[in-house]
Amino acid sequence: MLQQILHDMYIDPELLAELSDVQKHILFYKMREEQLRRWREREAWEALAQVEGLRPPKVKRGMWAASDKHIQWLLGADGEVWVWVMGEGPGDKPYEEISEELIAERARLQAQREAEELWRQKEAEITKKFRDALANEKARILVEKWKVEMEDRKAAKVLEERIHEEFKRKEEEERKRGEEQIRLQEEQRAKELYWTLKQAQLQSRPSEKEEREWEEQLRRSKAADEERRRRAQRARDEYRRHSLRAIQKGTVAGLSSRFRELSQSHEQEARLCHHLLGPGPPSPLAVPGRTWERPLCPVSREVIVRWFKEEQLPRRAGFERSTKAIAPWFHGIISREDAEDLLENMTEGAFLVRVSEKIWGYTLSYRLQKGFKHFLVDASGDFYSFLGVDPNRHATLTDLIDFHKEEIITVSGGELLQEPCGQRDSPPDYHLLFE
Repeated sequence: MLQQILHDMYIDPELLAELSDVQKHILFYKMREEQLRRWREREAWEALAQVEGLRPPKVKRGMWAASDKHIQWLLGADGEVWVWVMGEGPGDKPYEEISEELIAERARLQAQREAEELWRQKEAEITKKFRDALANEKARILVEKWKVEMEDRKAAKVLEERIHEEFKRKEEEERKRGEEQIRLQEEQRAKELYWTLKQAQLQSRPSEKEEREWEEQLRRSKAADEERRRRAQRARDEYRRHSLRAIQKGTVAGLSSRFRELSQSHEQEARLCHHLLGPGPPSPLAVPGRTWERPLCPVSREVIVRWFKEEQLPRRAGFERSTKAIAPWFHGIISREDAEDLLENMTEGAFLVRVSEKIWGYTLSYRLQKGFKHFLVDASGDFYSFLGVDPNRHATLTDLIDFHKEEIITVSGGELLQEPCGQRDSPPDYHLLFE
């Protein structure tokens, strides 16, 4: 089932709803790993195809012409992606100080722009005033020069230069007075704009109640982000722990091969008994040949019952180890609500295993101190394992249950199977499976 999900990169919403939070996190982690594996495989194939001349090399254009496309995240001291939040980093200014500086800078720039415009107007007025005055004075001197004798031309020239210097001095004084006036107006305007913006900020600032609500919302958002990070970290730790556990136990290849040998021996014994004793009721240990085509997913209770009889009974699913007795924790096709009702009055650690209606497998329902957890058990292959949580593969369903009587299911929950939850009604809810 897990391999099918990773192949399709899709999980049915109803099946997703059956998974616990830890199972969802680990399933997402594995799907992301599968995406990266496919991408690397495709890149390697592309490179090999270009080397062997099966296809022309890609033409890189623009800014990517000198380097490959890739992104590398900056990591922090904890090994996670480094994130900077303005105002919370070391050396960052408080928000109020940054806001004050921004308001003051906006007021200063606005006043500076207005002052520059005023100065351009003032400078144009001063230039025009003294240009006209100088032209008038030159005209007057010219008229007078024609009245004097030619000998007085030099004196008239000196007089003209002196008058020109006087006008230039007066123009400079006028410019300085204008600049000082504009500067004072700029400072006054900056103060006016500052208080206008400050007043607007105070008016737009939320009330004390709104401020408390915003702080509470920010606190909840940060707490939710922190909880998501903790869950993702727990999921990664859980995945690594189970992967290491699977390597240490060596259960994948060994148990599967022993199961196949056991199945073949049971089949030979059943054929020998049939030959010596004649026809009779089939033994529950015999492994019949596959006489039906299993659908991709359960479509009805009748199909589930047939699947159990055709595939699970030969594998002794639901039986106690080395006996013909049905395990006390085994239940038939019952709903999540029925399972929780059976576990309601039991202590933490109580559990039962029921046949799933969502996948070819089972659901382990577990009693918490407050509430319940449900874990899907994949039985679609030749082994049993928790879907998305435990990479350990077990040859029988009983092996899986016994294993987790000593080993916890998840690190975050610490679930240890302690007390089986048996039947409450008669006939038992699994009677259709063994008829």
